[in-house]
Amino acid sequence: MKNSLLLIFLTFLLSCESNKDATPALPYSSGVVVVNSGNFSDNNGSLSFISSAGATEPDLFLKVNNKSFTGGLSAYTEVGSKAVILVDNSTAGKDGIEIVEAGTHKSIASISGTEIENPRNVIKVSDNKAYITAWDATGDFTNFFKNPGYVAVLDLVTNKITKKIPVQNAAETIYLVGRTAYIGNSGTGKTKLTLINTDTDVISGTVEVGADPTIIGLDANNKLWVYTAGSFKTVNTSTNMVESTHKITVSNLEKTPSNFSFSADKKTIFLSYSFYDAADSYKQKGETYLFSTVATPATLLIVKPYLSKLFNGIGVDPKTGNLYGAFVPSYKQAGLVYKYSPQGILLDSTKVGIGPSKFIFK
Repeated sequence: MKNSLLLIFLTFLLSCESNKDATPALPYSSGVVVVNSGNFSDNNGSLSFISSAGATEPDLFLKVNNKSFTGGLSAYTEVGSKAVILVDNSTAGKDGIEIVEAGTHKSIASISGTEIENPRNVIKVSDNKAYITAWDATGDFTNFFKNPGYVAVLDLVTNKITKKIPVQNAAETIYLVGRTAYIGNSGTGKTKLTLINTDTDVISGTVEVGADPTIIGLDANNKLWVYTAGSFKTVNTSTNMVESTHKITVSNLEKTPSNFSFSADKKTIFLSYSFYDAADSYKQKGETYLFSTVATPATLLIVKPYLSKLFNGIGVDPKTGNLYGAFVPSYKQAGLVYKYSPQGILLDSTKVGIGPSKFIFK
């Protein structure tokens, strides 16, 4: 009996020692971060978090830091142990950057609008450096993009912007391939991607692709897909030459593609096609489609939608292949996130903040 009691006691001690050494899981380390842009004039952007277990926090930054963002949100990314959040205020000079702990979302530092103007997208360059595309100050409707855009270099050791690299007007999408950052632009008619060497933070070249290029990403064959001037093009990032052009037509209707996202295996591109219906008070309507990047013909007609629903943003979980769609009923009420299986079966829906638009999978 004494031996049995001794064995139980020793087992208990070993269990306690094991638990003492274990690292507790951070509260926001596994799940999906949802970027809610908010209503632009209300400056009420927020972050929602959907855990892997399905629990939802509708306003993560407010809950953790007892304060809200001072504007809408345009982007979010994680760099090492930190997360970088871009804040876009409707008033000039009041934009900013928030830096938080990635696992807890506790605030670390803030960068004011005197340092950044109209930030658009952010990518991780290394464990201690991020690149941020920005429009700079805009003008009126006669000359909206009056200034060249730039890429801001953010040092995440000091939490300061150390350099601004001038690029084309309306710097927008950005994508990292090896040690080269590719930058696209929007709404200006500019036709080139700008390339930046991330070791030196210096422009290293350009690629002629077509007007207002939107970078989608690398496919399964490491070709960079870009949407530009009504066509999809692939760029060989070894030669920085356009290799192929694909014209995609949907149901013979004049619709605008947006919200591009690759499937988990990088062999399919999901996208929204939308239009404004003049017969119905110009309401925006549309659906979600997909096409294969494998042996895609130069001209492709897509007749049947993947989902008969228009989303404000699309993301694919790289672990499960599940598709997430951001639905905005209006910019005055909470949005919804719909989750679908790779086969297009609705799995669940979750209420989030106003204007959901982007997904970050953790």
